[in-house]
Amino acid sequence: MLDLSRLDLEEIATALEDQTDYDHRWLINLLTGEIVFWTTDGGVNGHTPVDLDGLDLVVIDPLPPAVWYRDMADFAERIRDAAVGRRLARAIQGRGAFRRFKNELHEEYPHLLPAWHAFRDARSRRRAVEWLVDNSLIDDETGERFMVEHPDPGLP
Repeated sequence: MLDLSRLDLEEIATALEDQTDYDHRWLINLLTGEIVFWTTDGGVNGHTPVDLDGLDLVVIDPLPPAVWYRDMADFAERIRDAAVGRRLARAIQGRGAFRRFKNELHEEYPHLLPAWHAFRDARSRRRAVEWLVDNSLIDDETGERFMVEHPDPGLP
């Protein structure tokens, strides 16, 4: 089992969110908890290609976009100003939801950006811990304690 206090949850969250392609992957070292970035042409050191199967590391597969979409929907739903919540909810309808949500926040509600970042980051860290538990890299009790100690932040 890895020591949760020694893990970089933000880096694991980044790996879980990375939807770009399969020419690169994020991996975790089971002994140290170090996150490693692998590419098809540069391996893990950036110079020597190596097959993923030849590494004693666990691949961190990205979560589906629907998981991250839910964060936007929950944020819009929980904002105290109902009119703002409705506008944000409309922004995430259909294709391009992530871009429209970001644009709406930046252009119309920049004062909500710190709240959005805190909300998104809290969710991301909890997902990283869930992933660690699901992959038996930390124990259930440690994961449950983290969830209780790190709830969603309050929203304006």
